[in-house]
Amino acid sequence: MISITIPTPDVTIFKQVDPQLSHICGFTDFHLITREKGGFFAFYNDKDELLFVGKARKLRPRIKKHFEDSVSVMKNHRDEVNKIEVYVNENPVERDIYETYLINNMRARYNVEKVFYK
Repeated sequence: MISITIPTPDVTIFKQVDPQLSHICGFTDFHLITREKGGFFAFYNDKDELLFVGKARKLRPRIKKHFEDSVSVMKNHRDEVNKIEVYVNENPVERDIYETYLINNMRARYNVEKVFYK
């Protein structure tokens, strides 16, 4: 049996109730997410339930796309996202393994690909 340990998130940002600054769907701390490095990320709701897991070669632009793009899996569920955890990992194989592991072990609600539990 293979044992996978998910690392501690490098960055965690939370939705602000009444943001005073420019924001995307209530998140004002996107500047804390690296723009140039790759990794994987997880979206959670206010009950700390996993909604979506993704990976990217460049984290900040990819995460922002989920809140701006009209074809994102999350387009109808953006308001549910309350917390974003970001994990920096430059190894594409490891990113894929972590993403698949999280999707299936924590049963991410809105991931449709890489699902083995249905």
